[in-house]
Amino acid sequence: MFKQYNMNQVILPLDLEMKLQENDIAFTVHDLVEQIPNEAFADFLRVTGCPAYHPRMMMK
Repeated sequence: MFKQYNMNQVILPLDLEMKLQENDIAFTVHDLVEQIPNEAFADFLRVTGCPAYHPRMMMK
């Protein structure tokens, strides 16, 4: 089990003029990582201990 996270949560930036442009590489990295199938992360699952952060989030 991985810790739950939400990439679409609403937060206000400290400076409202600071926004990512639509062609920023961060959006490309996000899209590429989201295309990785869940089966690729199966080896990272653990049943004991504290839940880990999802590998997708760690790659971003």
